[in-house]
Amino acid sequence: MDALIKEKVDNWLNGNYDEATKAEIRKLQNENSADLVEGFYKNLEFGTGGLRGIMGVGTNRMNKYTVGMATQGYVNYLKQVFGDVKVAIAHDSRNNSRFFAETAANVFAANGAKVFLFEDMRPTPELSFAIRTLGCQGGVVCTASHNPKEYNGYKAYWNDGSQLVPPHDKNVMAEVEKIASVDDVKWNGSEENITIIGKEMDEKYIEMVHGLSVYPEVISKQQDLKIVYTSIHGTGIKMVPPVLERFGFKNVHIVKEQMQPDGNFPTVAYPNPEESEAMSYGLKLAAQLDADILCGTDPDADRIAIGVKDDKGQWVLMNGNQTAVLAFNYLMEARRTKGIAKPNDMVITTIVTTPMIDAIAAGNKVNCYRVLTGFKWISELIREKEGKENYIIGGEESFGLMIGDQIRDKDGISAVALLCEMAAYEKEKGRSLYEKMIDLYVQYGFYKEHLISITKKGMDGQQQIADMMEGYRNNPPSTINGRPVVMLMDYQLQVKKNLQTGEAWKLDLPKSNVLQFVLDDMTFISARPSGTEPKIKFYFSVNAPLEKAADFDKVNSELENKIQQVITDMKL
Repeated sequence: MDALIKEKVDNWLNGNYDEATKAEIRKLQNENSADLVEGFYKNLEFGTGGLRGIMGVGTNRMNKYTVGMATQGYVNYLKQVFGDVKVAIAHDSRNNSRFFAETAANVFAANGAKVFLFEDMRPTPELSFAIRTLGCQGGVVCTASHNPKEYNGYKAYWNDGSQLVPPHDKNVMAEVEKIASVDDVKWNGSEENITIIGKEMDEKYIEMVHGLSVYPEVISKQQDLKIVYTSIHGTGIKMVPPVLERFGFKNVHIVKEQMQPDGNFPTVAYPNPEESEAMSYGLKLAAQLDADILCGTDPDADRIAIGVKDDKGQWVLMNGNQTAVLAFNYLMEARRTKGIAKPNDMVITTIVTTPMIDAIAAGNKVNCYRVLTGFKWISELIREKEGKENYIIGGEESFGLMIGDQIRDKDGISAVALLCEMAAYEKEKGRSLYEKMIDLYVQYGFYKEHLISITKKGMDGQQQIADMMEGYRNNPPSTINGRPVVMLMDYQLQVKKNLQTGEAWKLDLPKSNVLQFVLDDMTFISARPSGTEPKIKFYFSVNAPLEKAADFDKVNSELENKIQQVITDMKL
């Protein structure tokens, strides 16, 4: 064992750690030294979003001590900025989430902060809402989102209810790094600083979501819309049923096999609604019942997936881009139809989400902005535009939507409600959501997206990815699949360059290691390495006119071939 690792292990065996932790370390010493090394070879990094890692003993694991040290650094920074501090804390259904939430609450309270701790699991978006409603300076939700069951996490929030953005993210990270030992943490005391919250906040949140309804009169006619919902063993079960009831839907069917909150996620390998496997129970029930729409949320209920019946009667899952297109279009179109659209309305999406959203926004005379990936950047732009432009909706391709500006993180609960209302609206017009999607392709052009993720394993994986990005950056291809590359956007260098004329413009976004190529036929290709693992993601977007709905299969096949040809040409 490496001398540095051995020193860390000895520190835990001889320091102020509980006996159960020490016993687990000794057990690993005897039975599984590889796991022991994994647990101690580095410190679990407090990144820009907080902590995320495998649960267990050690400096590189999610446990009482890494959570406590992170909280101490975070509260130190909040006190520097604000003086008096109030925080809200929530957690999901994962194993140990309650324990981590209570650990954080105790550390905050011992440091003199006023803590509002939810009585039980709650969706992440409700935490964002609570921060704003209670006038908090920060907040925490203990969740690892859609990661496998052995993971947990700790997401830190700012006073507007969004996750941390510069300079606060880096400043909090610096304060966390200063906490060198568990002895630097104030663990206990001042329990009178902890207030348990629950039903009153639930009611305010439900009312807020209900206020987002655009066509309540349609729901009253379509209250029997057949909805299937799965919470995939997560927190969505707390809020989705009462929200749908408040909207007026009377025919909601819960997937029973997945309704029980359970951190072991017994029915799925990955509790991720993006995966068809996680939605398979829902798809089966929707087919049995001949439902109108299937909805699913991930464990902390910030992501949404929907299933619909296609023109051949088969149940299919919409991808994240399609879901975003439907939601964005619905709100913009409805506001125009109802005469409540404002000249300063705006929508926000991300640099890797479908360009179809820009086309729809232009068609509805709404400003559309693009930001870096992550809802914290959407929130930051809302903050910047406050009082000048009227935010309607934001979203990204990874199954996230944020409707209205009363929360500042993606919200799977309001997304379920809105998409069900949309299904009711389309049914009233005699068509399905699938048919509506095709109609939008006819109206705005058929945009098709694809994502591939490449893992480069081994010690040099990260270096291989870095070399790949540098190659694209320094020697961009002049053609891809026989089409000229006309534009390169380099978000790391913050430059947009016309590769044919050499003309360059500044990109007014924070630095991010993302490259985008635009071909002369408006094919978009984006390359984005992961910040946490040896992976690189490539996003593809191609498009073509769709003259009529009957041509869908033919054009779909052509666009699919085009994507595959691009991938082949790029040797991916």
